Amino acid sequence: MTRVVNSRIRLLLASIVLAFGVLLAREAWIATVRAAPLAAMATAQTKATLPIPAGRGTIFDAVGTPLALGEQATTVYVDPAAVAHPRTEAATAARVLGLKRKDVLRALTTTGTHFVYVERKAPADKAALLAKKNLSGFHFYGEEHRTYPQGPVAAQVLGYAGVDNNGLAGLELELNAQLTGVPGRETILRDPFGRAIDVESSEPARPGKDVFLTIDHRIQANAEQVLRSTVAKWHAKDATAIVIDPHTGGILAMAMEPGYDANRFPSVNPAIETNHAVSDVYEPGSVFKVVTVGGALADHLVTPGTSFVLPYSIHVADRVVHDAEIRPTERMTVAQILQRSSNVGAVTIARTKLGESRLKYWIDRFGFGRPTGIDFPGESPGLLPSYWSGSTIGNVPIGQGVSVTAIQLASVYAAIANHGLWIEPHLVDHVQGEPLPAEKTRRILPPRVDRQLLTMLKGVVSDAGTGAAAELPGYTVAGKTGTAQKPGPHGYIPGQYVATFVGIVPERSPRLVVLVTVDEPHGAYYGGVVAAPAFAQIANFDLQYLEVPPDQPVK
Repeated sequence: MTRVVNSRIRLLLASIVLAFGVLLAREAWIATVRAAPLAAMATAQTKATLPIPAGRGTIFDAVGTPLALGEQATTVYVDPAAVAHPRTEAATAARVLGLKRKDVLRALTTTGTHFVYVERKAPADKAALLAKKNLSGFHFYGEEHRTYPQGPVAAQVLGYAGVDNNGLAGLELELNAQLTGVPGRETILRDPFGRAIDVESSEPARPGKDVFLTIDHRIQANAEQVLRSTVAKWHAKDATAIVIDPHTGGILAMAMEPGYDANRFPSVNPAIETNHAVSDVYEPGSVFKVVTVGGALADHLVTPGTSFVLPYSIHVADRVVHDAEIRPTERMTVAQILQRSSNVGAVTIARTKLGESRLKYWIDRFGFGRPTGIDFPGESPGLLPSYWSGSTIGNVPIGQGVSVTAIQLASVYAAIANHGLWIEPHLVDHVQGEPLPAEKTRRILPPRVDRQLLTMLKGVVSDAGTGAAAELPGYTVAGKTGTAQKPGPHGYIPGQYVATFVGIVPERSPRLVVLVTVDEPHGAYYGGVVAAPAFAQIANFDLQYLEVPPDQPVK
């Protein structure tokens, strides 16, 4: 009996020794082979490195009014492994944040990760209320939500920044590198329930740079209002206006109608998000005649008083060119040709004086057929004829068969207002902490010739020319009307026109250039009838707002 007991004791001791040996071997294996992976797993469960988003720079207008800025929001995320009661917590979070319960529950029950968004950029007040619930596994960090406090003002110019604060369109895209900051990061320590208990390390974020524009929000808002009224009055498809300082190239307003609230960009019809002033091309019509007349003057081929005998219509190869209004054959000077916008006169100057090669030279000299270089994405260079037939000399001098952008046209008239010196148009005045960009200029016309052209453009408005509706009490105005039928795949489209007026004011000492184009107006379509009155309304407001003194007595 004693032997049996002793055997059992020895067997038990052997089993215990063997068990301890296995445990010691397991401990040695864990301490050596599995040490690194287990340590990493423990660290992952107790530590988390979170990004600290960098604030996006603010976009200000010329007088310091914010047009685009970051508003405080809170991002809510969850560690699904730390959630104790998914269904209950999902119902609570959905109720507080105003979300669908099933979407929140999906986030709370996601496997294989310690980070799932519940809501990006939630309203700060709602997120704060949810934080007070102390739900297990829920975490919060501050972010910026991009907002546009002026709503529809300059919406197509500003563009949009998405949920990750990356610029997606407009100046937000063009200036994304400057506006975007450098994110920071923070490492936190968590308890076994996933709750943050301490901050181990923190690297602060560096905010993006602020940007200051040349646009004045009051001038911009007024231009948009005038365009809304103009589009409504003429039942037009759309309209565009540009206000530019001819001595700096700074854009004071770049307006389009119809517009939209920039805060609603993701849900807006893409057709109205386009900045028509920069990306769309159209045949300019008679506003292009300054190229023909200006080139002939600069080449010393004509003077303002040079006269031509002009019939109502002429044949140019296979086409007939005629004036807008029926008239007898008569003698007109170059000044009268521009004042009365004679198509026959402009084509006669081009055919008999300039010729194809010099006309091409002056088209290039004025800057058509290439981008202006404005600081905005997606600028079109315009369209010039790739081949010149016998009839091309009969349409290009009067602004047909060529396509331009509104910003090209506005910058050319700004050069005429600036003694013939062209300055690259721009929307950005400066970026915080960066040197001012170098001004890019080129001479289009000699000052003497430019003065002659400007005086003739004054006659378009003041001497019973086609731009009489652009007159302003107390101010001299120089300008040009344009009426262009829209081309289609099979020729010009009946009843579809673009009406344009470009004005310089005051003519004696130019302060502003204002361009207005109205696409597909109904009831009337001449630039002097549709676009010139809109110019007068925009210019009148701007002159008063900028306190530009009158340069002539009020009649």
